[in-house]
Amino acid sequence: MNYSKQSIDEDDVTAVIEVLHSDYLTQGPTVKKFEDAIAERVGAKHAVAVSNGTAGLHLACLAAGVSPEGRGITSTLSFVASANCLLYAGMEAHLTDIDPKTLGIATTKLEQVLTKKNIDIVIPVHFAGLASNSREIKEMSQSSCIIEDACHALGGTYDDGSPVGCGKYSDMSVFSFHAIKPITTGEGGLVVTNNDNYAHRLRLLRNHGIERDPGYFEANSDQRGNFPPWFYEQQSLGFNYRLSDIQAALGLSQLNKLEKFCCRRREIALHYDEAFSSLPFRIFHSSPAQRNRSGLHLYLIHIDWENLEINRADFMQNLSKNNINTQVHYIPIHLQPYYARSHKYEPGVFSAAEHYYNGCLSLPLFAAMTDEDVERVVINIKKAFEI
Repeated sequence: MNYSKQSIDEDDVTAVIEVLHSDYLTQGPTVKKFEDAIAERVGAKHAVAVSNGTAGLHLACLAAGVSPEGRGITSTLSFVASANCLLYAGMEAHLTDIDPKTLGIATTKLEQVLTKKNIDIVIPVHFAGLASNSREIKEMSQSSCIIEDACHALGGTYDDGSPVGCGKYSDMSVFSFHAIKPITTGEGGLVVTNNDNYAHRLRLLRNHGIERDPGYFEANSDQRGNFPPWFYEQQSLGFNYRLSDIQAALGLSQLNKLEKFCCRRREIALHYDEAFSSLPFRIFHSSPAQRNRSGLHLYLIHIDWENLEINRADFMQNLSKNNINTQVHYIPIHLQPYYARSHKYEPGVFSAAEHYYNGCLSLPLFAAMTDEDVERVVINIKKAFEI
């Protein structure tokens, strides 16, 4: 049993087969249907589907229109794409520490950076599916463009109950549809925004920078006021970041089950919370309010390995022998050799993230887990802590 896994049923298979028998496999009507469905689900005006979450972050940075001399900042506790996207856009990528309770970006640390540097883009990371301190980040970021890395958080809500991605606290939000995310298209991603200009720019850049709408053409038309039917313009240096209709069909089918998936993840998390309440480790995001509004992408615990008298690798290997695979999310970005070299980050500079990393572990959590799977995880974790 992996720490996470996609949940695919016959409805999903049928949806994909229907597209395979249709006239379009890519750049067809199903992508638009998927985009519209996501936009309606999160309450956003525009949704732009792309090839993966990283592509979404990259294009969002470019769509913001920041000059290559600009600066962006994100949390060091994330997958490297959250910072890499800024570098892809030619910007400076700055990192900051986490709030040790929520595991999101530390607002106190962010505010310190914002008062010292001109930051053009702020990328909060909704770690494990929990959007935290969104209102505070919006208020302190002022003129900065806020791009939410919501790759873990589809189906989640903010503190006030509004859906993640609605645009209330950000300019753009990016979702991922990787196989183990809340819903999947195999690989895929999507950017939502309420800004017409951002949406147009995103659509242009995902397709090589090519414009096909005469209303946006830069060239002069012929004397009849028309362009020939084959005409198009490359107006920017764009990318092939498109999502296929095959993937969109799977995504549409999956989206119909999002609430069911979220409910099942919540059931499992609550069962774990109760079963592990007496064990000597910390459980993250376990308050009722957090459980109820999180996308619940990951179930996170923190163990004092020195007191347990076993190292994490051996602990994970012992569980794996019983077919229970766990994972570590994530090695802080500033500890990666590339960032340590290029940004001169030293160990200890972001102490909260490093403390979390040194003890964290992700336990199996996915909608397709059976009650027997869940109980087997509980039994084996408890057994590991027997004296």
